[in-house]
Amino acid sequence: MKAVSFMRPAFLLFGVALIAAPALGANCEDMARLNIPNVKIDGAQLVAAGAFTPPPAPRVGAAAEPTGLAPEGRGRGVGRGAGGTPPPNPYKSLPAFCRVQLTDKPSSDSDIKIEVWMPQNGWNGRFQGVGNGGWAGVISYSAMASAVAAGYATASTDTGHVGNTAAFAMGHPEKYIDFGYRAIHEMSVQGKAVTDAYYGSAPKLSLFVGCSQGGRQALTEAMRYPADYNGIVGGASAVYYMQVNVARVALNAVSHRTPEATIPPDKYPAIHAAVLNACDALDGVKDGVLEDPMKCKFDPKTIECKNGDGPTCLTAPQVETMRQLYAPMKVGKSGTLPGLLEPGTELSWATLAGPQPVQTALEPMKYVVFNDPNWDVKKFNPETDFDTAMKADSKNVIGLTDPNLKPFFDRGGKLLMYHGWQDPQVPAQTSVKYFTEVLKTTGANYAGTSIQLYMVPGMNHCQGGPGTDTFDKVAAIESWVATGKAPSQIIASHLTQGKVDRTRPLCPFGQVAKWKGIGSTDDAANFACGAEAPDSRTR
Repeated sequence: MKAVSFMRPAFLLFGVALIAAPALGANCEDMARLNIPNVKIDGAQLVAAGAFTPPPAPRVGAAAEPTGLAPEGRGRGVGRGAGGTPPPNPYKSLPAFCRVQLTDKPSSDSDIKIEVWMPQNGWNGRFQGVGNGGWAGVISYSAMASAVAAGYATASTDTGHVGNTAAFAMGHPEKYIDFGYRAIHEMSVQGKAVTDAYYGSAPKLSLFVGCSQGGRQALTEAMRYPADYNGIVGGASAVYYMQVNVARVALNAVSHRTPEATIPPDKYPAIHAAVLNACDALDGVKDGVLEDPMKCKFDPKTIECKNGDGPTCLTAPQVETMRQLYAPMKVGKSGTLPGLLEPGTELSWATLAGPQPVQTALEPMKYVVFNDPNWDVKKFNPETDFDTAMKADSKNVIGLTDPNLKPFFDRGGKLLMYHGWQDPQVPAQTSVKYFTEVLKTTGANYAGTSIQLYMVPGMNHCQGGPGTDTFDKVAAIESWVATGKAPSQIIASHLTQGKVDRTRPLCPFGQVAKWKGIGSTDDAANFACGAEAPDSRTR
């Protein structure tokens, strides 16, 4: 691709080159004339400061699954409110930026939409790719806004289809590959090329940031395309995605195997209170948060009803259901998955144990595994359907399992993983499993130098919950790439009605935040990360 003219002089601020403006002779409209193989430029226009309005969300397919995209940028992020308050307008304070819209067709059946946003002034010389949630099907505008506000050139993709559904995959193997991994790679390559053309200078640093589906995309980038990014942040990564989706359907079936076995939602608060009463103080601080749920050995039988059913106790069949919700799950001939739910998640059990399986898990069953949009979940057979699903995704298009990240590490790549212990959607222990398998495969010496996992006590799916769910992931990965050393702790906050009411350190996996015994337990300064006994990390 032909470069656009030459670059105006840059100046340095805190050691980072800030490009005052695009290359001389280039303006945003020039980007419409770029010639990129297999790519059509659909539009290029300068968006005035605070003037962007996102298009209406597509109404195709499944109801959206919370994604946590907003907190992926700097600070709190731009797309969520705290304490139930409405989120602020994430676009009102944006600087002027060049918006380039692309259609990428790496295969004859591909139709990948990509947007690239580049600050008109004050570019920090860096590029940030952002991930999706659910089954994607839409540009992640709020995450892009967060990146641009921090001075990044940024890109996002709809992954090649419209709407939060897997319906596109049925009969379209190339589109399935686009969603699985190719679209994010294309977005990364084309996004950096457009950035280079606009500024007359390639990005000096490239980061990818994603949570949920975006977390799976993050790990996939590290595995399949080790040269795409210098640093990657993967939150609540939907790793082992096909296995997890089938497991979520299976768990729902177990929860409703008989009417008597179903735990009604009005019992959730009493169950949660019993779990906290038994395990909250194990970490030395009674605060409504389990620092490490894997240390909680709560026995559901302790709340079994003594004299018939009642609102604060469980019947014998319900006790067994509760055991199953916490227990590891056999996944056909392909092994086992750790427990899908952790102690502390009880208030959110309706996500996986509600009347129907979570919609994002039903999607691949209909459109990938059985190729039948009318497939009825009542037909689910745990004895055979796990293996059927693994065969349907035999090339691991979405079922990432390879823990060999050495090519990414050997290029100097850094991978920061995080996951909320209280996640009711994507099993927290899948991140633990993958992190552990990476170190077994590549060597324990890569922990803290190339890969690190930070578990977040009390955090739900990507955000929310009673834990300290707000922290600057981008600053953490930036520092790591610059110094070569993963953060020894990341300070996180909990907000109520927009105000910080608690801070805590997030610790590298294998350590927990321990109260020093003096000072407020709502102040991170009174905690230190310390090692746990090895056997406390397995149930």
